[in-house]
Amino acid sequence: MKILIISHMYPSSFNSIGGVFVHQQVKELQKQGCKIKVISPIPWTPFFIKYFSKKWKRYSEVPQKIIFEGIEIYYPRYLEFPKALFFASSGRRMYYGIKKTVDEIYKNFKFDIIHAHVALPDGYSGMLIAQKYNKPLITTIHGQDFQQTIYKNIKCREYIREIINYSEKVIAVSNKLKYIGEKYLKIDFKKIEVIYNGILQQNIFKFNSNLANKYKDKIMILSVSNLINTKGIDFNIKAVAKLKEKYFNLIYLIIGDGIERKNLKNLAKKLGIEDNVRFLGQLSHQKAMEYISICDIFSLPSWNEAFGIVYIEAMANGKPAIACYGEGIDGIIKNKDTGILVKSKDVDSLVESIDFLLVNPEKAREIGKKAKKLILENYTWEKAMQKNLKLYKKILEK
Repeated sequence: MKILIISHMYPSSFNSIGGVFVHQQVKELQKQGCKIKVISPIPWTPFFIKYFSKKWKRYSEVPQKIIFEGIEIYYPRYLEFPKALFFASSGRRMYYGIKKTVDEIYKNFKFDIIHAHVALPDGYSGMLIAQKYNKPLITTIHGQDFQQTIYKNIKCREYIREIINYSEKVIAVSNKLKYIGEKYLKIDFKKIEVIYNGILQQNIFKFNSNLANKYKDKIMILSVSNLINTKGIDFNIKAVAKLKEKYFNLIYLIIGDGIERKNLKNLAKKLGIEDNVRFLGQLSHQKAMEYISICDIFSLPSWNEAFGIVYIEAMANGKPAIACYGEGIDGIIKNKDTGILVKSKDVDSLVESIDFLLVNPEKAREIGKKAKKLILENYTWEKAMQKNLKLYKKILEK
């Protein structure tokens, strides 16, 4: 089976960990016998802009094509406007940016199926490619479409509905997203299949870490995320401020970067806990997993969260993970059983939960142990991609 993947969320020299979960899916599909080529469109950089912006300069330095871990990846350029202006038409612009590359690929790689990750813009460009080559299209909804794009304007919502109606099948990465699609977009529940994201077992850190000695006398809370408002990092910081008197050796490590970094640093300073909070910046996926392997508690009280693969990575390492009720991970995390669920935007709920885990270390270990068993038995990429393959075959048999 030959599959063409279209995903702007894919690792590149611009962002080495962006969309790593899509790459992990692709690797597992290849392992299970599929032949795959990936198109990862990136913004076109006019020659003069790269001299005025580090971000756009880095875009300009992304090569047109690479082979990464055995996967052939193309990075064609398409016209994108700053601050997501004219976003409704981004799918058509993406199509014009990638169609020449697709034409070249198809000469020697006559793909059987197209799989786009996110509806707009990737799914829209995939729909036009599917129409041109008369191939079936599958679209995966990761969260951006149903939690952000449909609220931009009526046109965005109409285009997403059009893509969904055209797709042979829509994959949602959580029951939360399926519910949004059914309730707010009136999508037939039979159209959407829930296939959760997974983990690669080989990515679980199995070595002795030098970091363990560095933090051996500390109680470590850890988060890994983009530093944006909805991730709830500020609530973690406020919780640490309330707990530090009871737990003098408490330390909160933050992996990730983003627009809220300065504000979060200022908050830690204002609360007088600069020594208890450390910003580690953006690290490689492997290094982040190493930190997860030595933490005591993984806490990411994020809201507006479609799934959150980092939760199951923490769980696979046997760590008690804290998330919010009603988000994509709710159901996999069951409160005080396979993890901890807290109220969103509620410092007191978070403080109570962290305190519960620290006062009851045996229960914390039991939660981590149950979580690890659950993830390794049910939520690996191997199992998830077996479901994908079954779906591909069913569609092609039509």
